[in-house]
Amino acid sequence: MSRLKEWSYYGLLWLVALIFFAPIAWIVMSSFKTRSDILAIPPKFFFTPTLENYRELFNRSEIFQQIGNSIMLSLGAVIIAVIVSFLAAFCFSRFRPKGTDFLMFLLLSIRMLPGPAVILPVFLMYVAFGWKDSHLWLMLFYAMFSIPFSVWILKGFLDGVSTRFDETGRVNGGSWLHIIFKVVMPQVRPGLIAAFIFNLIFVWNEYLFNFIIGGVNTQNIPYALMVGTYADGGVNWTFISTMTSIYIILPVVFIYLFQKYLLVGMTFGTVRGEV
Repeated sequence: MSRLKEWSYYGLLWLVALIFFAPIAWIVMSSFKTRSDILAIPPKFFFTPTLENYRELFNRSEIFQQIGNSIMLSLGAVIIAVIVSFLAAFCFSRFRPKGTDFLMFLLLSIRMLPGPAVILPVFLMYVAFGWKDSHLWLMLFYAMFSIPFSVWILKGFLDGVSTRFDETGRVNGGSWLHIIFKVVMPQVRPGLIAAFIFNLIFVWNEYLFNFIIGGVNTQNIPYALMVGTYADGGVNWTFISTMTSIYIILPVVFIYLFQKYLLVGMTFGTVRGEV
């Protein structure tokens, strides 16, 4: 009876996983179909695969620039955000400056602000300072949006690291830089990776600000999906399915490699240690 319950449990888990995975599998399958196969009724589950959709996609002159922009903007912004957030979280956790609780609340409140609510003043500011369509300034903007959530995640991890590590390091003549990066940082590696993945997903999927304060030089994959949705008087399903199949590769790879850290990050995990 216990064996039957175990099989039923795992069977249910597989069923739920397959239901959630079905739309992704359908998109990937559609990228190897012709337009007529995609629109066929009833749907075709058995078909002759073709690579023509991928040939057409990579024959577009701008596609490599858009993919490169997505990778550069996402990785650059998230790396900046994680470094700044780690240092800020260390300050809040260890030195607790006056008004720390209010500052943490303010950071989280800023992150809750919807993007469309600030798009107009941000656009006017970027135009006035000549920052529009700049990789650097768009990257810094994404980093700014990623920092508040990262600070909250990392502070939860840092609060779980005993201050005795800091004290021991100082007693033995270690500098604060040594303590921060050599002693404390290795112990909060799961938090750093979790913050990196969460923010990577946000920046990778961001479209609105790239469209408004970006430009020809900074177009990313979501922008390409938007402008390429319609063609020849209808929805360009072959382009959508092919581009989406490529689009999901990077986050899927990162999530697969670091999936064990995501649950820890979602719960603001704890790291305990004593000297």
